[in-house]
Amino acid sequence: MEYLLWVIVALVAYGLMAPLTSFVTKEVPPAVALFLSTTIFLCLTAVVLLVSGTGQPTDVTTPSAGIVYVAGLFLSTGILAYYQALEQGPVSVVVPIYGLFIVGSSIVGIAALGEELTATRAAGIAVATAAIYLAAGGEE
Repeated sequence: MEYLLWVIVALVAYGLMAPLTSFVTKEVPPAVALFLSTTIFLCLTAVVLLVSGTGQPTDVTTPSAGIVYVAGLFLSTGILAYYQALEQGPVSVVVPIYGLFIVGSSIVGIAALGEELTATRAAGIAVATAAIYLAAGGEE
């Protein structure tokens, strides 16, 4: 269960990223903000690779690396669009709608990766969808 500490760190860090990005993209174009934050991300990742001793140069040419490159294209497209949305829309609407990726990823995992669809999971997907719909509800 040591992953719980990591997921809490991720929750806090990622939870602060959207409001900060929304604030800064009022003055800095989204692509510039993404470039700067990605530079920091890459530098930190390089430090982690060096300190932990993980990763070998040959890892970039394995058959699985091709899937990583495709995933990177999806990630890049998604985050560029997310930064653009944060520049233009309210965080309280953009973030919940973006959060639907959780539902989408769960459905893909079940449909394409053969993960089991239990009644509890189906209910969770339905409730998550409803929660996002309510959280992103219009300006009334």
